[in-house]
Parts: sequence; structure tokens; C-alpha cells
Amino acid sequence: MVVVWGNSAKAELKKAFDYISLDSVQNAIMVRDIKIDMTLDLAKNPEKHPLDKFKTSNDGTWLAFEKHHYRVSYRVLKDQIRVVRMRHTSQSPLKY
Repeated sequence: MVVVWGNSAKAELKKAFDYISLDSVQNAIMVRDIKIDMTLDLAKNPEKHPLDKFKTSNDGTWLAFEKHHYRVSYRVLKDQIRVVRMRHTSQSPLKY
């Protein structure tokens, strides 16, 4: 199974990288790489994280995890895992 980052999630990852790199480029690289590695690891076990509690009418294909104060939401489809959003946990959660 392949992992695909949506445009919104990619933009948020870049925004997080840019913000963290203002303080430390080394930390920004570490956080970015961990996020990417964790999502790539989903191909081995897509259901390892809990259901996304902020997804209304969740049919069981929407899951999420938090790491380094960022929440990553993804959807498990038949032939791919789509990373749909990444938000800092200090932001008010959006129901979608």
C-alpha cells in the first residue's frame, strides 16, 4: 500500500518546518523526518492508530495520531493511505 500526502497536509508540514527552523534547523529536520517516517510506516499497519474523533460520520477509514504537538489525520483507502491534514495541537480542532 502506498502513502500519499494531500496538498493541504504537505503545506502544513512545510509551514511547521519553517516555523521550527526559526529556532533550530536541526530540530525542524528531525520533526519533519519523524512525521514522514511515521506516515510511511502506516503502509505496514494502517490501523495502528485510533479513529479520528474529529471526523464527523467516520466510516472507520479515518484515523489520526499526535506527535511533537502535531496531529496528523489520514484515511485508509483500498489502494492507498492518504494523509489529509496536519495541525498543531494548540489550534482548536476542526470537525470535518
